[in-house]
Amino acid sequence: MSCFIKVNDVHFSYTGLPEDEVLKGVSVEISRGEYIALIGQNGGGKTTLAKHFNGVCKPTSGEVIVDGMNTRDLSVADLAPKVGYCYQNPDHQILHDTVEKEVAFGPRNLGLPENEVKERVTEALSAVGLLEYRQEHPYFAGKGERQKIAVASVIAMRPAVLVLDEPTTGLDWTGSEGMMSLIDKLWENGHTIIIITHDMRLVAEHAKRVIVISEGRIIADDATHVIFSERRQELSAARLSPPQITRLGWVIYGDSTGWLTVSDAAGFAIERMAVADSQE
Repeated sequence: MSCFIKVNDVHFSYTGLPEDEVLKGVSVEISRGEYIALIGQNGGGKTTLAKHFNGVCKPTSGEVIVDGMNTRDLSVADLAPKVGYCYQNPDHQILHDTVEKEVAFGPRNLGLPENEVKERVTEALSAVGLLEYRQEHPYFAGKGERQKIAVASVIAMRPAVLVLDEPTTGLDWTGSEGMMSLIDKLWENGHTIIIITHDMRLVAEHAKRVIVISEGRIIADDATHVIFSERRQELSAARLSPPQITRLGWVIYGDSTGWLTVSDAAGFAIERMAVADSQE
């Protein structure tokens, strides 16, 4: 996989004062096709770091390189076709009176011909399962649908990277599962996915790589199963806990299970029973 986003020793302060730094020398590389979870407690810097990827924030010092270009030289509009950002509250992104107009807004701002705008709107709404609602008002239904509209408006720009900030906040279990299924599908179709979330179950079940941020620094960056097994000290330092099923495995069997999901636990139990049966 080729590197698409490179963060080099980035420091950032909203006030410009060193004593107010939110990011303190962050360096990280993100390659095309990855599925990453950014995790950490509130105020740790994860959302601020993500906002550097699309140019909403610019480093106080250091640099962020996106697709070979320094973000200091680019506007948010320049970066929109590279990195799409879905905010935690979809209502902060919705501006128009029909779903179609909302999703068409970004491609039109790129100056694309109208036939291509319509093609992208159809493609994006089909991807999120809302094509039949294109003439409806964006507030025709609940938050889950509005979240999908926000995602559609971003993917209509066809960015290489999708950043989703707390994509399941405020959704019930069904809505949460539907949103994560959509995100998984977008990843399978070639998007690089970065989710920001406090839900460790979602991280364990979906992300392939986890970056742990605490007090403005990256304190762990590894494969998901490693973060939730061998990197427990860093998780604890960030005041985070692995999913309940992972902790249950520790209690029953120690560190050897590697459970991330209920399916992992079921498979482990079936395998042990099969071994026991063969020894009788």
